[in-house]
Amino acid sequence: MNDDVRNIVLGVIAAGLSASLGWLARTYLWKRKLRRKQAFFGLPDHSESLLVVNRDAGSPDLAVHRYDVFALLELAALIKDCNAHADVITQDAARQGFGERTEFCVGGPGSNRRMAAHMQAMLPGVRVNVDPEPGPDRLAFQIGTDRHRMQPGLAEYVLLARLTAAQQGPSRPVFLFCGQRAITNQAATRYLARNHERLYRKHGDNSFALLLKVVNSQAYGPDVVELVADVTRAAQTPLPEGATRTTHRAS
Repeated sequence: MNDDVRNIVLGVIAAGLSASLGWLARTYLWKRKLRRKQAFFGLPDHSESLLVVNRDAGSPDLAVHRYDVFALLELAALIKDCNAHADVITQDAARQGFGERTEFCVGGPGSNRRMAAHMQAMLPGVRVNVDPEPGPDRLAFQIGTDRHRMQPGLAEYVLLARLTAAQQGPSRPVFLFCGQRAITNQAATRYLARNHERLYRKHGDNSFALLLKVVNSQAYGPDVVELVADVTRAAQTPLPEGATRTTHRAS
């Protein structure tokens, strides 16, 4: 074998090794990213999850608002990415306990009794005005001593929460998407899909509750979302009797 042939052979071998190492590195990073995503959502390979859908509060029928359907589709894509499976059930058919399966619960307490139960049990510092009568406080959020009103189509709020029952041992999380309107539920699911890596780095496996504001949904749909505050502590602290409320008008 002369020098030229030997150099060609060595070059081919070096290129093959480099490609193999690059493939192994990419595969390792992809698997690491997947495992972190599965850990955050509580969805290991082939696990089961629950999508709890509300009803359209503005419809006399047992219908689901189209924006809530869009929210469910985005959550279904996240679940599939984790190599997991999902069952879709209505809010009045959910009978399982908390922590048995990862749960994604969509809709406010006025249209989703499962959401109302979760908030009463785990977010005692949050109140949602579900009075059907029109008024400035209709669908307003009270979190701690702060009250957040909405301006339909211009500025609306949604609560995004990841909750666990760590005191009862290992359990799967429940994710809450509690919005003042259906489009805000979709906005929260989209926010979660875009920011789950950052949220995992910040919160790990711990519970959290974030107040988001959807800006000008009549023009931008569910795409423009601002983080108002991390309200975990206030949301998990029971409201005191006769608490003074500070009103924040959406702007």
